[in-house]
Amino acid sequence: MIVCIAEKPSVAREIAGVLGATRKMDGYMEGNGYQVTWTFGHLCTLKEPHDYNPQWKIWMLSSLPVIPDRFGIKLIENETYKRQFEIIRSLMRNADEIVNCGDAGQEGELIQRWVMLKAGARCPVKRLWISSLTEESIREGFSRLRPESDFKLLYEAGLARAIGDWILGMNATRLYTLRYGGNRKVLSIGRVQTPTLAMIVKRQHEIDNFVPSPYWELKTVYRNVIFSAAKGRFDSREDGEKLLEEVSGKDFRVTGVSEKKGREAAPRLFDLTSLQVECNRKHAFSADETLRLIQSLYEKKVTTYPRVDTTYLSDDIYPKVPKILAGLAGYEELTQPLKSVKLPKSRKVFDNSKVTDHHAIIPTGVSPAALSPDEKKVFDMIARRFIAAFYPDCEISTTTVSGKVENVEFKATGKRIVKPGWRTVFAVRSDDAASPDNEGADGRQDGAVSDNGILPEFRTGESGPHSPQLKETWTTPPKPYTEATLLRAMETAGKTVDNDELRDALKENGIGRPSTRAAIIETLFKRNYIRKERKSLYPTRTGEELIGTIRDGLLKSAELTGLWEKKLRMIEAGTYSAADFLSELKSMVRTIVIDVLSS
Repeated sequence: MIVCIAEKPSVAREIAGVLGATRKMDGYMEGNGYQVTWTFGHLCTLKEPHDYNPQWKIWMLSSLPVIPDRFGIKLIENETYKRQFEIIRSLMRNADEIVNCGDAGQEGELIQRWVMLKAGARCPVKRLWISSLTEESIREGFSRLRPESDFKLLYEAGLARAIGDWILGMNATRLYTLRYGGNRKVLSIGRVQTPTLAMIVKRQHEIDNFVPSPYWELKTVYRNVIFSAAKGRFDSREDGEKLLEEVSGKDFRVTGVSEKKGREAAPRLFDLTSLQVECNRKHAFSADETLRLIQSLYEKKVTTYPRVDTTYLSDDIYPKVPKILAGLAGYEELTQPLKSVKLPKSRKVFDNSKVTDHHAIIPTGVSPAALSPDEKKVFDMIARRFIAAFYPDCEISTTTVSGKVENVEFKATGKRIVKPGWRTVFAVRSDDAASPDNEGADGRQDGAVSDNGILPEFRTGESGPHSPQLKETWTTPPKPYTEATLLRAMETAGKTVDNDELRDALKENGIGRPSTRAAIIETLFKRNYIRKERKSLYPTRTGEELIGTIRDGLLKSAELTGLWEKKLRMIEAGTYSAADFLSELKSMVRTIVIDVLSS
């Protein structure tokens, strides 16, 4: 008998239906030589300190650091979990082969391997690795099951992550609670949680300590178009007024007109973080809400595996694109033009070198049905991004007009869309905003008074009266983080980056993984370390006090945490040792304990 173990009952039902295991049993489905069972996510967890040493149950500074010689796992204290585990163990003891059908990622690998380890499985194990739950994908996955050994490094990376988080979280939380908590409250410290909170607190300090300062800009209006002085800002009113006096009462003369044509590619396909960012920006969904919605769409078979960190597709997806487009019911008006042309295969969409375990989030081609209103919003964003990827580039024209009054130079720039291309896919609708990521590329530019951003026709040498004005403006403080900007900051270890290519390069050093960042933010809310006003995130007094208490910069360093994340990826790639990673963490924890106790 072949025993298949999935991560959820709903996923197990999908797999059982494809395999022909249709008989419902207690805790599993059976038929056609298969028994398909399931976990409920994590059934097992790392043991608590007192499981290793009864004396470690009592929080004492003298017992720190708490580091077992060898880590072990145990069942989570839950009667439903225990009952299901006994069913799984019984099935595995009599199995000829086990197929690990857990989610195709690091966490899914860890969840299932711990259960098999705890159950004492001895028979051969194979791995189902799929990116969607469609019948076609499941059948294809079972036709090419892979040996468990192919995923050994993935498991080692997940195990190193779990143990590393245990070592640092358990010891730092006890240390700071006992040393600074005053027997009043637990001061929770985490490898990713604490640097994330530190970023929010730092931003708030920058806002609170910001001192606004004035600056002046010289602008003039000629033929209903605003021109800005080339000298830019003035730090003193006197400097600006000198130029204002120089240009007042004199004619404005056009010295040059240039037009530059350009192209804009469609916005990238979604990875999990960019989807969470866009959903927060457009629909005010939290990162956790978006993750739950896209997970539901995945389980309803209408989108691919969601916990991904790439915006690219592998080459083997290209032949499947026409079928996927044909399955997008309700989008026929947008997909029809693609039926009569050869679909482009851009390197901005298809690049095997940018895809590891999974590709970007795309529709599966299964027609969506019975979706909630919020699920429809998320699916619509994914579907339109996918369709837009195969449309022509948007062609734009940028016109720059230079002018002069005496010796003072001015400039105005206007942009217009010549051919909308992919922007057709994001045409404004009553229930949704039109523009995706490329804000500011809709033809609206500083310097153009007209609503459509198109400058009137100018001729070099023409001149006439104008209306100059010296405008006083004050510098503004940094904006508080939103969940969208916080996710981007976590992705780049606190660095502010707008360029997609540079952001990709920094992803290796981001803090947390795409699949865990939402949970980290939710943890900060639950522990009352941060609060939300509209979309903005602010630290609570408790959160600020905690970060103020932590004197060791290592615990709140986004850069260091990002470096650890990179090493975990290296473990997964086989270029770094899990033992070395844990050895480094243990050494750091010992140093932190000594430093805090001696401070």
